Amino acid sequence: MKEIKFSLVYRDMWQSSGKYVPKREMLEKIAPLIIEMGCFSRVETNGGASEQVNLLFGENPNESVRAFTKPFNEVGIKTHMLDRGLNGLRMNPVPADVRRLMYKVKKAQGVDITRIFCGLNDVRNIIPSIKWAKEAGMIPQATMCITSSEVHTAEYYINMSEELIAAGAEEICLKDMAGIGRPVLLGNIVRSIKTNHPDIIVQYHGHSGPGFSMASMLEVAKAGADILDVAMEPLAWGMVHPDVISVQAMLKDAGFKVPEINMNAYMKARKMTQSFIDDYLGYFIDDRNKLMTSLLVGCGLPGGMMGSLMADLKGVHAAINSFHRSKAQPEISEDELLVQLFEEVKYIWPKLGFPPLVTPFSQYVKNIALMNVMNMTMGKGRWQAIDRNSWDMILGKAGKLPGALDAEIIELATKNNYEFFEGNPQDNYPDELPKFIEEMKKNGWSRGKDDEELFEFAMHEKQYRDFKSGEAKRRFEQELETAIREKYSKLNLPMPEIRKIMYPEAEPITAAASGKILWELDFLDRSIEPAYGKLLNENDMLCAIQTRYGVEAIKGIGNARIISVSKKQGDIVNKGDTICYIERVNTPSNN
Repeated sequence: MKEIKFSLVYRDMWQSSGKYVPKREMLEKIAPLIIEMGCFSRVETNGGASEQVNLLFGENPNESVRAFTKPFNEVGIKTHMLDRGLNGLRMNPVPADVRRLMYKVKKAQGVDITRIFCGLNDVRNIIPSIKWAKEAGMIPQATMCITSSEVHTAEYYINMSEELIAAGAEEICLKDMAGIGRPVLLGNIVRSIKTNHPDIIVQYHGHSGPGFSMASMLEVAKAGADILDVAMEPLAWGMVHPDVISVQAMLKDAGFKVPEINMNAYMKARKMTQSFIDDYLGYFIDDRNKLMTSLLVGCGLPGGMMGSLMADLKGVHAAINSFHRSKAQPEISEDELLVQLFEEVKYIWPKLGFPPLVTPFSQYVKNIALMNVMNMTMGKGRWQAIDRNSWDMILGKAGKLPGALDAEIIELATKNNYEFFEGNPQDNYPDELPKFIEEMKKNGWSRGKDDEELFEFAMHEKQYRDFKSGEAKRRFEQELETAIREKYSKLNLPMPEIRKIMYPEAEPITAAASGKILWELDFLDRSIEPAYGKLLNENDMLCAIQTRYGVEAIKGIGNARIISVSKKQGDIVNKGDTICYIERVNTPSNN
């Protein structure tokens, strides 16, 4: 009896639903329940966009990863991350020395497996990571991005898998990011891999969007797959993944050996995940992402980008309807625009060389299509707004396209005096770590445990700067406030206190006098960098306000942590204005 194991893709469940992912304290709460369910041999804990998202709402991703992986490490559940190969954890290419450092850092943080993929399926972008992951002690899971086109045949994927295994891959993942891989094709690929390499672990990852996923899971299981990625309610189906309950029942009936599910723990984990949605994460989840649609069969856009896609549609939708109003033409609905976008993606995808529609190339193709739709609506032609990253994809700087470019695209590149690149993509991006090391030293910033802060700075430079300055946290709170206002306005309900939603235990610190803030969060070292989460003692200075009567210092009261800041250096404040919010911390010194 063939045994099939399950991996809970908790990170991807959120990314395929909306813009943001749970914070550290949420992940720490859910981990014991995931373990208690007893049916998962693996959990996807981080990688891809999730660590960048941590920075966007003002949280240190290194602390979050360590906190989430720790309980799984302790009970022997393997953790895995999503790794974009040449792009590392971001949307654009990463220097080789930063990529190499990533595996050292992630292994130290408790991540066991790295799922390495290239959005173009160029093995040159995957093979170096296989080597670096092994050197760091991680398991390299080489990944093939599944899509459906005249180029992406079973033979195409079988040949690719042979190259990856020859390069040292210990596992192969079939990443069916849009769920458009046809079940029989997937079964043929898996059967070939397991026949030629019976010891190679094969894991299947398939989104539910267009509706093939359950049939695909059954086919790959019959063909010899070892592990299936699954989700759980309330973040299952729709643009996400099948729920573990349904997958388990299907495979059990087909005669496979599958783990039992502790349903009491499942219901508790389901309820807790829903509470995260209710707290504030649900404000960034579009209801349409909970639905499946056969429209994806044609355009092939992945579930993982649907959250950002819906956000992008709003701006273009407003611009198009503004144009229609100026011409006394009828407005279009968002659904009508969505269908136009899907049709445009379907049209331009072959012309762009059939790049698998996965991050970041799905975004590039989507962006081009969206701009085409808007420009054509306004009486202009296609290809009027192609961004630099999209051109890099077209010109080969990110890797070799699977198919041939249309003559129309080649002509456009020639017209713009662009040169095509045929070398190794990594050669375009020289090492950069010394630059970041020097700046951290100059700023007095710690490189962190196992160089994790250095890695984060080098991987997500802009977002890390905004995190360190506190700008990310302020921007996120403004974004959340806007989202809440929109929702409560539509429901005609009174506006709640934003920080009470985000931080139920928050206490405000207010100014006793009027004046200008000299130092924001000025601790004993007089750093003006907001140190969110730093434990304050009784005498630590929160900030100093310059008034006409001198300088007023606002100090901590007992032990507390800064969780939110309302003012910044140089702001004018009035007596009684809230400067920041704190959360009391129970320690032996103030119990």
